[in-house]
Amino acid sequence: MNIQVIIPMVIFLAIIFFIGFWSSKKLEASTGGFLQEYFLGGRELGGFVLAMTMVATYGSASSFLGGPGTAYTMGFGWVLLAMTQVVTSYFVLLILGKKFAILARKYNAITLIDFLKVRYSDSKAVVLLAAASIIIFLFSAMTAQWVGGGRLIESLTGLKYTTALFIFAVSVLVYVVIGGFRAVAVTDAVQGGVMVIGTLILLIAVIIAGGGVPNIMQDLLNENPNLVTPYGNEGNLSAAYVSSFWILVGVGVVGLPQMAVRAMSYKNTRSMHRALVIGTLVTGFIMLNMHLIGIFARPVMPGIEVADTVIPLVALKILPAWLAGIVLAAPLAAIMSTVDSLLILVSSSIVKDVYINYINPNATEKKVKTLSFGVTAILGSIVFLLALNPPELLIFLNLFAFGGLEAAFIWPIVLGLYWSYGNKYGAIASMITGIVSYIALHFYNLAYGNLFDLHTVVIPVVLSLIAYVTFSLLINKTKYIY
Repeated sequence: MNIQVIIPMVIFLAIIFFIGFWSSKKLEASTGGFLQEYFLGGRELGGFVLAMTMVATYGSASSFLGGPGTAYTMGFGWVLLAMTQVVTSYFVLLILGKKFAILARKYNAITLIDFLKVRYSDSKAVVLLAAASIIIFLFSAMTAQWVGGGRLIESLTGLKYTTALFIFAVSVLVYVVIGGFRAVAVTDAVQGGVMVIGTLILLIAVIIAGGGVPNIMQDLLNENPNLVTPYGNEGNLSAAYVSSFWILVGVGVVGLPQMAVRAMSYKNTRSMHRALVIGTLVTGFIMLNMHLIGIFARPVMPGIEVADTVIPLVALKILPAWLAGIVLAAPLAAIMSTVDSLLILVSSSIVKDVYINYINPNATEKKVKTLSFGVTAILGSIVFLLALNPPELLIFLNLFAFGGLEAAFIWPIVLGLYWSYGNKYGAIASMITGIVSYIALHFYNLAYGNLFDLHTVVIPVVLSLIAYVTFSLLINKTKYIY
C-alpha cells in the first residue's frame, strides 16, 4: 500500500463528506419542502453547477475506466466512436431545456415520472412502467459504477476487491443519504473540476512516457496497423456500427432519466444557456483526453490483462506517487458522481413515484424523510452485493443500461413535450415496445452478431417511435393542452 498515493485520495473523500454534511444542513433549513430539496436541490442550480453535474453524471466508470480500457484494446476506432458523446449536454438542454423546466414547474414535478404522470393523464400504467424501467436498468448501471470504484481502490491500495468495494460503497452512501440531490450536484461540480485537471495531467504524462506522439503512433503501427484506423484492432468496427452508436451516446441521451431530471433543476434561462456551452466543451475535453490516454498507454504498458485497470496502472507507473494520487481522484470522482446521481434517481422513483402516489399518499414529511434515507441506503447495499462478482468489461454493462433507458423513455419524453396528439396509450405502447424489443435484440446480438451491423439501441428506438405515433392516433385521438 503506497501511502503517498492514498493521502490525496483521503483528502478528496474528506472534502466530499464535508459537502454532504453542508448539504444536510441546507436540507434541514429548506422552506421548499423535503421532497423538492432532497430530490431536486430546490431547483436552484446555476449554470456552472448544472453543466458540471451533467458532465459528471454522464462521465462514469465506463468513461474513465471502461472507455480507455476498450480504447487500449481496440485502438483509435473506439476513440472516434467515443467522441460522439461530445454533444450529450448540448442535446439534453437544447431539446428538453426551457420547455421541460417550465412544464415541470407548472406540474410541480419533482421527478421525471411526476412529469410523465401529469402529461399522460395520471396513467398508473405509465408511472409503474417508468418506475420499473428506471429501477431495472439503473441497477445495471449502478453495478458497473460500484465495480469500477472497487477496482480502482483495489489497484491503488492492494486491498482485496471485496474490501475495496466495501470502502467505496460506504463512502458514497454517507454523503448521498444525508445530503440528497444538492450534495450530489455540488460534489459533481467539484468532481468535474478534478476530472478536467486529472485527465490533462495524465495525458501529458503518457505522451512524455511514450516518447512523444509520433513515436507512440509508430509503435502502434508496428504492433498492429489496425490500431490506428477507424475500424478497430480486428477491423470489425463498421461505419454502420460507429454511426449508429451516435444514437446511443449522442442524440439518445435525452431519454436518460438521470440527464433529463437535470433539465428540471436549474435556476433560470441564463443558467441553462451557460450550462449548454460549458457542458459541451468540458465533455469533449474529458472524453478525448481519457480515450487518447487509453490507446497511448498501449506502447507504454503493453500486455495489461484487465483492460479496465489501464488508467490506475499507467498513472502509478509514470507519475510520482503523490501526483498519481491526485490524478486518480479523477476516475474516482467520475464514478462517485454517477453513482450518487443514479442512487438518488432510483430512490426518488420508489419513494415519490410509487410509495407516495399509490401506497401512502398522506404520508407525513417525517415518514417520507425516514423512508428516503432508508431506501437510498438499502439500494446501495443491494448494488454492493450485485457487484461482488464483476463482469470483465464495465463499459458494456453500462451501455446496456443506457440503451434500455433510451428505448423506454426517449419518445414519451420528447414527443410528450412537442407533440400535442401524444397520449397515454402511445406512451404505454412505446415503453413496452422499446423495452421488450431492446432486451430481445440484445440477446439476439450476443448470440448471432449485430443485426444489420447496427448498435442494439437503434431498432428498438425506431420501433418505439412507430408504436407511440400509431397507438396515440388510433386510440382516443385528442389534442393535449399544455
